[in-house]
Amino acid sequence: MSSKSLRYRYTAAAAVFAVIAIAVAGTLSAIGVDASASAPQTPPPAGVDVAEVVARQIIDWQQYSGRLEAIDKVDIRPLVSGTLTAVHFKDGALVKKGDPLFTIDPRPYAAEVARTQAQLAGAQARAGYTAADLARAERLLADNAVARRDFEEKQNAAREAAANVQAAQAALRTAQLNLEYTQISAPITGRISRAEVTVGNIVSVGSNTPPLSTLVSVAKIYAAFDVDEQSFLKYVNPARSKGEQVPVYLGLANEDAYSRQGKVGSVDNRLDSSSGTIRVRAVFDNADGQLLPGLYARIRLGGGAPRQALLVDEKAIGTDQDKRFVLVVGKDNHADYREIHVGANQDGLRVVESGLQSGERIVVNGLQRVRPGDTVAPTVVPMNKVADSVAAAPGKA
Repeated sequence: MSSKSLRYRYTAAAAVFAVIAIAVAGTLSAIGVDASASAPQTPPPAGVDVAEVVARQIIDWQQYSGRLEAIDKVDIRPLVSGTLTAVHFKDGALVKKGDPLFTIDPRPYAAEVARTQAQLAGAQARAGYTAADLARAERLLADNAVARRDFEEKQNAAREAAANVQAAQAALRTAQLNLEYTQISAPITGRISRAEVTVGNIVSVGSNTPPLSTLVSVAKIYAAFDVDEQSFLKYVNPARSKGEQVPVYLGLANEDAYSRQGKVGSVDNRLDSSSGTIRVRAVFDNADGQLLPGLYARIRLGGGAPRQALLVDEKAIGTDQDKRFVLVVGKDNHADYREIHVGANQDGLRVVESGLQSGERIVVNGLQRVRPGDTVAPTVVPMNKVADSVAAAPGKA
């Protein structure tokens, strides 16, 4: 091949490469590729809420379920038979001890009182006569003017008359008592149920007859619940042996908190081996009468003496397989992984048994945006709005 042909080929190839280089340069310019754009940029710190660990005294509470029971419950039953003539209360009313409840027709019993009074008067007259006759016989006996047999007969008649007086007096007291029984009064102060028997019906005496009504006390009320064996041995029994009161609080089914404070009134004398529990009854004041027997009761029983503890918001706790952890924010605003061991829930916060120290700050909001070792932009917030308010009121939830 001649040198002229070789030069021609080299010139053509150079032209093709030049065209390609111009096209590539134009394309890069069109899409705005800049060498400096490939350099990585550091993202800004993630914004999170942090709060200081709460440190305060707590009591280890145990929760139970139970039912309210009346301290005093009385079935109102008649002690004499007769026709019911009056009902003196409204259904469900509060009554005081001694208030009239029912009236049974008193006329037959008033007549019986009059009859026994007459019998007593006759017996007293007979006793007076025989006593005077015996006194005359005693004077005659001193002069040997009366036979010993006659004197003993008069003496026996006087004793018999005196015994008849006592019998008449007993009969009168019984008749008067039956007359009193026609007026049925409240034996205790409390709330009366409805009248099971209405006016005009005949009532009779007997334990198998239906009660006229039921009366329960309201000033105080029991909450009965079953305590497991371990809690009894750990908390209830030691406190009883030392003469200490175990704190106990009551909450109703429609309440989130434990609104009433009481005290342990009694503990059963044996453990139920089938359930492994023992029956405990706590006493609560019920001056307003809002607590009724049979209502469901949520019981919070104090366990042990108050102790110092650390508490954190439940939202601040993360789960790593079977571990619990929090992110601790130090002075350099770095989030550090910290494994913790948690305890029971206390007033909306979770007890931390180990892993944290008082005064440390942890991430409470934004945990999902942060990894251990990241730098964060912290915003300090309270650990929990209710933490301070419930500290002074341990019965609150």
